[in-house]
Amino acid sequence: MGTSEGQPEPEWDIRPARPADVEAIAELRAVVMRPDLERLGRYDEHRVRQRLRDGFSPGHTSIITSAGTFAGSIALRPSDSGHWLEHFYLDPALQGRGLGSAVLRALLTRTDTSGDLVRLNVLWGSPARRLYERHGFTVETQDPIDVFMLRRPKGNPADEGTS
Repeated sequence: MGTSEGQPEPEWDIRPARPADVEAIAELRAVVMRPDLERLGRYDEHRVRQRLRDGFSPGHTSIITSAGTFAGSIALRPSDSGHWLEHFYLDPALQGRGLGSAVLRALLTRTDTSGDLVRLNVLWGSPARRLYERHGFTVETQDPIDVFMLRRPKGNPADEGTS
């Protein structure tokens, strides 16, 4: 599952982020988010990178590698009501081949085991929303720019029907 046109899912690994990873992630963020930000009239060459730098938390961020090279990032930041999934960016050359689904599945298995809610926001109209919906995220609220989504842990009946 998660492959397109018979392409095999790329092999991948994950490691804890280090402070030195911030610029690679900021650059990837600018590339990945540019089409959606331009569509929404909100792309700013400097701001797109600076927002990542300002909020970068290596202790909650992981680096995704494929074939031994930098392929992306993902962060899971604890909050009072579960976790926030943030800074999930993949090299565009690796998108659409199942890598995002594989990484997200591994992360959500952990949050299911711990019984934690996961929240995220995605830009309105972003194709990434379909990925999140396939993995059980539903819209919590939205505005003209952001769609805020929530995923309840799977297999935890105590969380069913609560908000």
